Amino acid sequence: MEKIIITGGTGLVGTALRRALLEKGYGVTILTRELPAQRDPASLLQFALWNVEKQTIDTGAIASADHIIHLAGENLAGKRWTSKMKRRIVDSRINSSKLLVNSLKSIPNKIKTVVSTSAIGWYGADRLIPCPSPLGGEGRRMRPFTESDPPASDFLGDTCKQWEESIDPVTELGKRLVKIRVGIVLSENGGALKEFIRPVKWGIAAILGSGKQVMSWIHIDDLVKIYLAAIENSTMLGVYNAVAPHPVTNKELVLTLAKSHKKFYVPAHIPSFVLKAILGEMSIEVLKSTTVSCSKIINTGFVFRFPSIDEALRK
Repeated sequence: MEKIIITGGTGLVGTALRRALLEKGYGVTILTRELPAQRDPASLLQFALWNVEKQTIDTGAIASADHIIHLAGENLAGKRWTSKMKRRIVDSRINSSKLLVNSLKSIPNKIKTVVSTSAIGWYGADRLIPCPSPLGGEGRRMRPFTESDPPASDFLGDTCKQWEESIDPVTELGKRLVKIRVGIVLSENGGALKEFIRPVKWGIAAILGSGKQVMSWIHIDDLVKIYLAAIENSTMLGVYNAVAPHPVTNKELVLTLAKSHKKFYVPAHIPSFVLKAILGEMSIEVLKSTTVSCSKIINTGFVFRFPSIDEALRK
């Protein structure tokens, strides 16, 4: 039986992931700041202490594990992006990676694979690129972002760059490193979908801004499958986008969601200035169009269970 350490194992994705791993017979160790009051030593699910601020970790957990799935990081959408909050977002990612890297350097271990989370915030907003025009000369078109594209120069782009670079040193230790750039995660248990559903319950389909911005999303079940593939497929290496094959506009997503939950609803556009007043700098992200390709993960043989938004939201 192989053992897998999960950081950030109590969040939305971590909870779904550990359930899937346990169902497949893996031993799972959740790194946590506080141990649960009741624990079963014979269970496949175990807990071990770590403290990112103090840079301490349970050496036994590292020594006995075969793989690490690194999900830890301050919730991007948890609070308004003040300067203090932005610092916490960056530091939580960099310092947790630093602790893992230093632990793998100093503690004898048999870790084969490190799977680290990133985000499609790496890419920034869609942009037009030069291309030959069918009428002659040069035109411009938009193409989906791929894993080889450079990071954006905005806050999320820089955060993702530092985030990914912070875990890179594990490759120097002979560990296979897979980085998963995650899109907007759809789950009925929380996350973005919960916020979209909230006004729908009152019969309002709340479209953000123009609603034309493209959202590169993924169903949580497919995201969990990608993490499992990263552990089990030893040919996977480097960066992979975790997004569904068919991105949608915000308007398409909201209206599809409304149709699946209500017989009657009223579409309502929320003006960008209102979103800015409520969300501050974060409003830039919800109004930004980011079209991301999943060709690389598909080329590994991965098959999406929910490739379209209709299938993902079907009740």
